[in-house]
Amino acid sequence: MRILLTGRNGQVGWELERALPALGEVVATDRKDLNLESAEAISKVIRKVKPKVVVNAAAYTGVDRAESDYDLAMRVNGIAPGVLADEAKRLGALLVHYSTDYIFGGETTSSYVETDTANPVNAYGLTKLEGEKRIAGSGCRYLTLRTSWVYAPRGRNFFLAMAKKIQAGDDVHVVNDQRGVPSEARFVAEMTLALLQNAAEGTFHVVPGGSTTWHGFATEIAKHLAPEKIIRPIASDEYPTPARRPRNSVLNSAKLAHRLGMLPADWRLLVARCFTQWIRASGGARPPERS
Repeated sequence: MRILLTGRNGQVGWELERALPALGEVVATDRKDLNLESAEAISKVIRKVKPKVVVNAAAYTGVDRAESDYDLAMRVNGIAPGVLADEAKRLGALLVHYSTDYIFGGETTSSYVETDTANPVNAYGLTKLEGEKRIAGSGCRYLTLRTSWVYAPRGRNFFLAMAKKIQAGDDVHVVNDQRGVPSEARFVAEMTLALLQNAAEGTFHVVPGGSTTWHGFATEIAKHLAPEKIIRPIASDEYPTPARRPRNSVLNSAKLAHRLGMLPADWRLLVARCFTQWIRASGGARPPERS
């Protein structure tokens, strides 16, 4: 089976390029190979590769930048998935696409299930929701996987930013009134593989077990570097950003667990795994602990 992967250099894409060969031949592309801003480029590559599965791990991920760069974000997150879906339908291929917890508005205190009504509060969420709608409306076979707060031991993400601040001994202040589920990129790739092996289609929430705040996430990271480090909690109002964030964007992964017959690992265990990978990538030496 031939699989076309977009976004090979992204956090999830990097992991997928290593996980998907278990299913067949992987043709992995980055932006220079396949520019999602161009519908013509998308069609040209898919018609050349003729994949049985298209895995779209590429996205415009700048949540704050999307507020002022909406047109580009919409082309990549909203319009391009629709083109991918049309081409997948023409080939009879399955389209795997990644979406976000930020399609929800955070009005509820409970976790969101797949059928809950979307109500984005920022431009990024609006563009990702548009991508979902275009895929569902295309009539193609699809697997849309919503995840949240993605991190990895490489790239640019909250995990690395916090680890480096803590390691440097900087004062760290993190918001404590936004709740979600930190999701390790490797976990997302593993669940993608498992769902494909299970012939799943439709929409699934792909997040680990449990939930926390950004402050809780930072505190968990600190435990692996400097357990005595105090992470100062602050309110969102004390850390204004161009894009609003939902106060609660916890995704419910019960449908995923039922389909795979297993409970997802707790998010804390995956932070520990990511930390171990980061240390190995740094040469195997544990960074010095600082308060």
